[in-house]
Amino acid sequence: MSLDRATMDERVPRDFETLRATILDRRESLPKRIAQIAAYALDNPDDIAFGTAASIAASAGVQPSTLIRFAQQLGFDGFTSLQQVFRERLRERNSSYDERLQALRAKAEGGAGHRSIFDGFVAAASTSLNDISRTLDDAHLEDAISLLAKAETIYVLAKRRSYPVASYIAYALGKLKIRNQLIESAAGLNAEMIAFATPADAVIAISFSPYAPATIDEARSISEQGVPIVAITDSSFSPLAQFARVWFEVAEADFAGFRSLSATMALAMSLTVGVGEKRRSTGKKRKA
Repeated sequence: MSLDRATMDERVPRDFETLRATILDRRESLPKRIAQIAAYALDNPDDIAFGTAASIAASAGVQPSTLIRFAQQLGFDGFTSLQQVFRERLRERNSSYDERLQALRAKAEGGAGHRSIFDGFVAAASTSLNDISRTLDDAHLEDAISLLAKAETIYVLAKRRSYPVASYIAYALGKLKIRNQLIESAAGLNAEMIAFATPADAVIAISFSPYAPATIDEARSISEQGVPIVAITDSSFSPLAQFARVWFEVAEADFAGFRSLSATMALAMSLTVGVGEKRRSTGKKRKA
């Protein structure tokens, strides 16, 4: 083996976390189609592990040859070698919740009744909570709470599926007597609300694939005003991540196609109560 080949082999990601970090590090320089499959791979690692090149390409909206170029871009000799990293990730994971969820899906589909539906949602919620407990970055949590605690006003931005979380955050911040503004207006005055935000404020923005266009547009606008954003989203390739000072990746499990919000709500509660505690401990009080 040549020295160049040996050096290349040393740089090939051998585990999922290294692979993920490599993709994130290179995402700005990846060609458009390769970036597209990279985003799909990080969002759907189980599909990459078990799918065929044809099925993955169809789901990601690219040609099968793009998978090979994606793998080679990361130093692998082909897509099969890259796929082994995704398969190894599954072998290393604690699969007890996943297996339970699969069994509950089978029960529901077999006519086991409404209790099986309830159990399915409980299992999905447990999976989501287990995953975020395992992957949450403590430093990111501390950074987000410190950023939000210093804000004059905390703006809360979310639409559609994420809206219940935003509504809870606004409610809880109000109860803690922390000045906040939920960005919503039946009169269509969201832009005017956003215009009041300054760099002394902060934003909590929440959006998940397929990403509400209004949330992304408003996050972009408020970011251009120099207002720091803490984002809760589901992928490192989420458009929210590029605007955020601090962002959290939350992967929610689903049951029968309905995604849980358990992990997202747990994180939202932690941020909200953490901000209240941080402000109390530093003696910073603001009128609601």
